[in-house]
Amino acid sequence: MNPRVFWGASLIVGLLLLAAVAAPGASDRVFQAAQAWVIGAFGWFYVAAVAGFLLVVLALAFSSTGRLKLGPDDAEPEFPYPSWLAMLFAAGMGIGLMYFAVAEPVQHYAAPPEAAPRTFAAAREAMVITFVHWGVHAWAVYAVVGLSLAFFAHRKGLPLTLRSGLYPLLGRRIHGPIGDAVDIFAIWGTVFGIATSLGLGVAQMNSGLGHLFGLPVSPGMQLGLIALVMGAAMVSVLTGLDRGVRRLSELNLVVAVCLMLFVLAVGPTGFLLKALVQNFGLYLDHFFIRTFNLYAYEPRDWMADWTLFYWAWWIAWSPFVGMFIARISRGRTVREFVIGVLLVPTGFTFLWMTVFGNGDQPRHGEGGGGDLAGRHLRPVHRPVLLLPATARRGRHLRPGGASGGRLLRDVGRLRLAGDRHHRLGGAEETPRWQRVYWCSVEGGAAALLLVAGGLGALQAATLVAALPFAFIMVLLCVGLVRQMRADVAGVAIAPEGPALRVRLSQILAPPRKGEIERQIAAHGAPALRAVNAALEAEGLGGLQVDFAEDEAALSVGETPWRFVYRLAPEARPLPAYSLLEAPDGRRTREWRLVARVEPRNSRRDVTGLTQDQLVNDVLDQLEHWRRTTPASR
Repeated sequence: MNPRVFWGASLIVGLLLLAAVAAPGASDRVFQAAQAWVIGAFGWFYVAAVAGFLLVVLALAFSSTGRLKLGPDDAEPEFPYPSWLAMLFAAGMGIGLMYFAVAEPVQHYAAPPEAAPRTFAAAREAMVITFVHWGVHAWAVYAVVGLSLAFFAHRKGLPLTLRSGLYPLLGRRIHGPIGDAVDIFAIWGTVFGIATSLGLGVAQMNSGLGHLFGLPVSPGMQLGLIALVMGAAMVSVLTGLDRGVRRLSELNLVVAVCLMLFVLAVGPTGFLLKALVQNFGLYLDHFFIRTFNLYAYEPRDWMADWTLFYWAWWIAWSPFVGMFIARISRGRTVREFVIGVLLVPTGFTFLWMTVFGNGDQPRHGEGGGGDLAGRHLRPVHRPVLLLPATARRGRHLRPGGASGGRLLRDVGRLRLAGDRHHRLGGAEETPRWQRVYWCSVEGGAAALLLVAGGLGALQAATLVAALPFAFIMVLLCVGLVRQMRADVAGVAIAPEGPALRVRLSQILAPPRKGEIERQIAAHGAPALRAVNAALEAEGLGGLQVDFAEDEAALSVGETPWRFVYRLAPEARPLPAYSLLEAPDGRRTREWRLVARVEPRNSRRDVTGLTQDQLVNDVLDQLEHWRRTTPASR
């Protein structure tokens, strides 16, 4: 546990909850005013930033950096493709799609920004706008955060926290107050984003249950629903990613696909399939216009109510969703990651939006749309949704049904124990009490806000929080591009030292035995001690650390399946007639630092690796041993 981050985030959450509960009216007015100012003054920045995020991730995927792995070069994906794709789908599937697949197309049909309301042109424009808001732009925002977290954690051995993405720019200062502030901010936004959505979601669930079964629509019933959803979340976080979250994601996918296919089959199937193709074509045709459109020459409130709101909302949620997709993507290449994250959820979303959105829009020969609009909604300028008044702007809601447990389960893993020792066994395993703690905070926050009526204020606060985090995301992009280009070039970025000269000296002047022994003392032995301390903290037995003058070793378990990671110098002949030959001509051998791993009987050249990189390599080998050795489980 990082005490500064844990207690700092807890204190901020507690103070904001206290303010919202003590003075809900005043806090609502303050946050709403702040939200209006941010969107009015920085709307251009949101549009430019989201376009830039999409450009950056596409450039990284389809350039030479696309072949880099999110992990060591020999890392294998942790989850098979079907499970990985199911969890990517679950990261974006929830109350938002269940509700707004119908609500948003109908709202745009009734009050479009350009076309005449309630016309076929308005219907087409409504689907294009919905596709833009829920398409690759949203997932590019998530991809930036997820790719940064996955790359620096899985490949560079840094903590799975947002601060790690700033290492190429700040160096070791990420471990100080600046990094703590970044992580605290991410936790703050995530806690209130999920708590707000949880409160809105249970209000929707309560209304649906009341309509179907006559249950009372009351705060007491909603508190009971919060307890029920949090119970599912608690089971999920305690069973872990491999079981609870993975199974919930797969169940979520199956149920959603069955529901969609049912509606497609019993509805106007032919029309929906034709609409899907045309909607996608219109989306491509309007892609660049909608990406950069701000209505600068003809200002209108529609932009702030919809597109700018969405871009801020995706940014506010990106630490949470980015953490999740980073966690499940170890071993994928950058190209696999970007293509999967951008296209898989987006493709399903387009099909889903068409089936449920176009199914409630006019078709030729069915009244031209006028009767439909008259039956379902009244003329509006600003969005009027079938939600409580405080939830009017709540478009990205995810807390109900199977996806609710999936989403809330990850809070306990959210960068609260920001050191890489939680990667033992291949998972960012925070202590169980922390998982229970943050689940309880989520449920308690939602319950308090629901009773106090402060959901709208906190939702607005989440949107305001997106502005500074948007600037952090720009820095994450800069750091990511610098480090990936350096990896492709074979030069490690180290802001504290002349990394280029160090690597050149190792190439042109091969290490001597004494230099390798000094590397073991300075980096190898501390790395093994750190891993050993983490293993002891987890209560594992059969540990042993041996240090000699010229080697170090860590042992785990019992024979014959004992895991041993041994660092020792090893000599090898210099190539004949090579520039590497020493000027005096007497040296015929060079020395390397070699890691021997048992029981695999493998050898790895780890010359020049830092302490952090050696820790990461030990954990990778330990993970492989745990997964492939029966006696280790």
